[in-house]
Amino acid sequence: MVLEVALIEVNPGQEDDFAAAYAKGHAVLATTPGCRSVRMTRGIESPSRFVLLVEWDSVEAHVDNFRASERYTTWRSLIGPYFAAPPTVEHFIDVPA
Repeated sequence: MVLEVALIEVNPGQEDDFAAAYAKGHAVLATTPGCRSVRMTRGIESPSRFVLLVEWDSVEAHVDNFRASERYTTWRSLIGPYFAAPPTVEHFIDVPA
């Protein structure tokens, strides 16, 4: 399992519109083959800052099944207009306890 973490800065004053766009596009992302779960969080101290957490079967599932597909184009067209800057996206793996 791979965790995608995307740090998203939204234009101030557009947070609610961004959240509504996310709700509209959630299924586009969540139903991608290889996607295990999707969660969006919003900052308390910084309410224009959001963190998207997506669990994938692999980095390839994210890149090949989502980023290289029409799903990504649809997703980005919904949420992209609210970005204050391009998101920072990284992949992580669990550290054994």
